[in-house]
Amino acid sequence: AMNVIAEIQRINQAELDNGSVGTSASWHAKYADSAWVFVGNLPMQLTEGDVICVMSQFGEVEDINLVRDEDTGKSKGFAFLKYEDARSCILAVDNLTGSKILGRSIRVDHVENYRLPKHLADRESGENGNGGDGSNIDKTGPGHAYQGQELASSFDISKGQDLFGGPPVVKSTENDERTNRNVEENKSKEERRQAKRARKEARDEKRREKEQRRMRKEEKRRERRARKMKGDTGESASNDDDEYDDSRKARQKDGKREKKRRKQHRRSASRSRSRSYDRYSSDEGSLSSSRSSKKRRRDR
Repeated sequence: AMNVIAEIQRINQAELDNGSVGTSASWHAKYADSAWVFVGNLPMQLTEGDVICVMSQFGEVEDINLVRDEDTGKSKGFAFLKYEDARSCILAVDNLTGSKILGRSIRVDHVENYRLPKHLADRESGENGNGGDGSNIDKTGPGHAYQGQELASSFDISKGQDLFGGPPVVKSTENDERTNRNVEENKSKEERRQAKRARKEARDEKRREKEQRRMRKEEKRRERRARKMKGDTGESASNDDDEYDDSRKARQKDGKREKKRRKQHRRSASRSRSRSYDRYSSDEGSLSSSRSSKKRRRDR
């Protein structure tokens, strides 16, 4: 098994190197008409569902034959699996060969002509025939449990997902609903923007009106102040003249009184000085007379 895995990997690498991947020169082209692959070296504990979960990564699985022992029913470690599209086999062989599952490297290879064992073919043909209830439902095809059932979505489980057909085509009704929803969302966004602009314009208008009212009040205040100053100019001039005359006369009177007071002060000071001089002169004369009398007495 390991030799086969290494050989498949070597061939795939060689195709990558020479650029023959996806062309008629590829070794996969020989199996273009077969949708069956062989899966070997599987862990014994895996069931059909486990194998389908692993292999369905690369396409819709239509059928699987996990070979089991007829007596014990235990898995023999290999299976044959059918994809809905043969191109899924190429993806599975290239990507899953050599992958490890529970420590074992699995082998995935093409099967050119596969036929179910006779006992399985007979059993499946009997199940696919008309049953006792007269129904003719294919119980081996994909999605047979949902045939004739109304599903919650338009996804057809019997067809699965086309990995090679690009993104799924959305129905016109879904496109219309999505378009309408987008239009409504854009309309609601535009309405919100318009409402926001309207609120901003209203705030700006109120601010301008408030500024204009303030300017008008200030202008009226200046006009009243100017009129008041202009009306009081004549009366204030006459009053100022009268006040100036009164203050000048009062200053003159005060000056005369101050001059008279100073004159009187000088006179009194002069009198006091003359009296002091006279007193000093008399004292000096008496002193000199006493000195002369004493000298005469000494001379005697």
